Amino acid sequence: MTEPACETPVVNEKLEEAVEVLKAVAHPIRLRIIELLESGEKSVTEILTCLGMQQAYTSQQLNILKSKGIVTARRQGNQVYYAVARPSVIKVIHCLRGA
Repeated sequence: MTEPACETPVVNEKLEEAVEVLKAVAHPIRLRIIELLESGEKSVTEILTCLGMQQAYTSQQLNILKSKGIVTARRQGNQVYYAVARPSVIKVIHCLRGA
């Protein structure tokens, strides 16, 4: 009988990264933000309007997603626009919807 192959540090690193991404999106508002951004880049104003949440709370949720590399932000004038940086996150959400 052969011994099972142990995971390499690279595999463990990827798993830890996946866990951090899943933790970040495991929140109803953050999931909703990602769903909103699925159709393309949106300004903070557009996101606030769709969510109907307070600006400070929404910004906090966007910052969490940004810190984990799930969304990107760009400034144009006095507006900040967000977009999905990891399309694989959208695939995961689609899988969950189908469950």
